[in-house]
Amino acid sequence: MNHLELFENIVKKRSFLCVGLDSEIEKIPSFLLKEKDPVFEFNKRIIDATHKYSIAYKPNVAFYECYGSKGWNSLEATVNYIKEMYPDIFVIADAKRGDIGNTSKMYARTFLENMPFDAITVAPYMGEDSVTPFLSYRDKWVVLLALTSNKGSDDFQYHNEDGIKLFERVLSVSQKWGTINNMMYVVGATRADMLKDIRRLVPDHFLLVPGVGAQGGSLQDVCGYGMNSKCGLIVNSSRGIIFADSSENFDKTAGEKAEEISTEMEKYLSERKLI
Repeated sequence: MNHLELFENIVKKRSFLCVGLDSEIEKIPSFLLKEKDPVFEFNKRIIDATHKYSIAYKPNVAFYECYGSKGWNSLEATVNYIKEMYPDIFVIADAKRGDIGNTSKMYARTFLENMPFDAITVAPYMGEDSVTPFLSYRDKWVVLLALTSNKGSDDFQYHNEDGIKLFERVLSVSQKWGTINNMMYVVGATRADMLKDIRRLVPDHFLLVPGVGAQGGSLQDVCGYGMNSKCGLIVNSSRGIIFADSSENFDKTAGEKAEEISTEMEKYLSERKLI
């Protein structure tokens, strides 16, 4: 899936919603625990209820690998289900990998070859040779961490040297490694005011924006500062959708929450005359 195809899917669905599948077994409805694979069953019902409003899903790998082989089985089953049932949906491995070349090559093989993910989040701290192995796969994407919304991001990301902040250098230098068709950037929604400056550096790239919903990010601000002529945004919501209800109707509620966000997104797309 390339840059234009992503935009076409946004136009078709009138939404740029990504649902984060951060599926903690301690938080899923208790009646699902009798299932053979409770996490996959939970994910399956969430996906079936929200796919009409979503252009992407983003399983956070940590919530699966912590359970060993059972967790990996749930993750693989989830990704395979999305690709089988809803093949137009973009699937991101939120894995935040990044290491020296040979190790990154193995990480890339895990998520982009042996599992049918379309993209993987990558930490850029170790530089170009830690990122390029992920970019060697045709029609796959790297989602590079640029500016995150956690409190600790201030420790490094805003470090200023010669008038250039570290996250700005990440944005500038990394554009030499990939293109708008295989690289996008993570920018936290709670840093929405920084999107104006970020867009000056990366005007055409897609931005993956977590933090809307339970983390307090404003969708209006994200769109106001970050939307471009091809939308250029994939906005993630996790807990506000998947854990909105713990009853037997949890999937119905998740669908309603996804629809609410999608309806607001449609308004901003319409205001920009993108749909």
